[in-house]
Amino acid sequence: MINVNETHDPNLKSWIESANTSDTNFPIQNLPFCVFTRACTYENVRVGVAIGDFVLDIYSCYECCLFDDESFTIAVSADNYCLDHSVMKKNKDLQRAFRRRLVEILSETADEETRKNVQRNLIPMSEVQFYMPAHIGDYTDFYCSIFHATNVGSMFRPDNPLLPNYKYVPIGYHGRASSVVISGTEIVRPKGQNRSDDGKPPEYVPCKNLDYEMEVGFFVGKCNELGETVSIEDAEEHIFGLCLVNDWSARDVQAWEYQPLGPFLAKSFATSISPFVVTMEALAPFRVPAFERETGDPQPLDYLSSEQNEKNGGFDINLEVYLQTQKMRDENAEPFLLSRSNMKDLYWTVGQMLTHHASNGCNLQTGDLIATGTVSGEGKDERGCLLELTWRGKEPIQLPNGEERRFLEDGDEVIMKGFCEREGFRRIGFGECRGAILPSDS
Repeated sequence: MINVNETHDPNLKSWIESANTSDTNFPIQNLPFCVFTRACTYENVRVGVAIGDFVLDIYSCYECCLFDDESFTIAVSADNYCLDHSVMKKNKDLQRAFRRRLVEILSETADEETRKNVQRNLIPMSEVQFYMPAHIGDYTDFYCSIFHATNVGSMFRPDNPLLPNYKYVPIGYHGRASSVVISGTEIVRPKGQNRSDDGKPPEYVPCKNLDYEMEVGFFVGKCNELGETVSIEDAEEHIFGLCLVNDWSARDVQAWEYQPLGPFLAKSFATSISPFVVTMEALAPFRVPAFERETGDPQPLDYLSSEQNEKNGGFDINLEVYLQTQKMRDENAEPFLLSRSNMKDLYWTVGQMLTHHASNGCNLQTGDLIATGTVSGEGKDERGCLLELTWRGKEPIQLPNGEERRFLEDGDEVIMKGFCEREGFRRIGFGECRGAILPSDS
């Protein structure tokens, strides 16, 4: 478990003024990683760190001799143009040393020569195009919100919303890595088999009930060998950082195909992620106890249980989902807030997810993406997808301009945001995860 240290000091300020504003996602206490190029250029893809309204080019800073012996290893590896080949696979001590050096060169106490060398390697975020932060070899999606699972189960099994295994085992499925896309990528409405009339054969048609799912993802850093398990005590040593995830879902396709083997084409057409990876160290001030189980709930089995995980296994991350329709854009109307939820309400922690994933000897690899499943809270305004918010379309959402939504329509854009705030610490953010819906190709 990473402890709070001098890099989290709320009084730290940067000589980059945009990093000091109260509403920035990227103060000096955050420093999330990303992969980028300058927009409209033929430059190679680069590894960067977000600071205020800028992205800092790490390898160019190395070429300017801004990194010392302790932080050198990560800086020089940034020439590999992706996080899984550079930063993610390095050990935690090197990552901590690199973070400390970043704080030194970006702090208001940095000398004039350092500032000049850093300044020439800062690129305004408005001039940047972001790319996938890692080569994602595998993607697994869990189902870790008991509120989401109970709501969805109530729609299909009113008398038995939760299946018997839910409180014993983190439920997940193997997703499609090739269709994970970066925020801003437009999403084509998928086609699939739809059997809306039980008395007729299914039709192959464009999805009618297109949905989003507000999720958080985490990237595997340190890998494990095939046949090797990962203990719950060591699980977080294998986690590099977190991002936002939108698990797009074709609900009508899902309802027909998911039995008996679970999600397939209803999920595999696209998953969007935010470009910024917030490190475990940056999140240290925002750790909370694992979800408090109700009296009578079974305790996790021994391999999923540790005192440290119980005390600090959760994250206090605020999550918001906004919708902007084509009509709203035409009228210059602001996106409409659909829901707010928080990652601390997940029934299973990220450590338990990773430990369970490797518990059969599955070899997790650097850059693998693991997602939490829809993050929903107990209240109606905390539901993390339209399936829940509209109760399977029976309770449509009324938008301020008179439109209503049961599920997503062509031209709709979903905007997800995440941030952490706690008294005594600087607010840090995850940026945005955006995606607009295009019509089906037929």
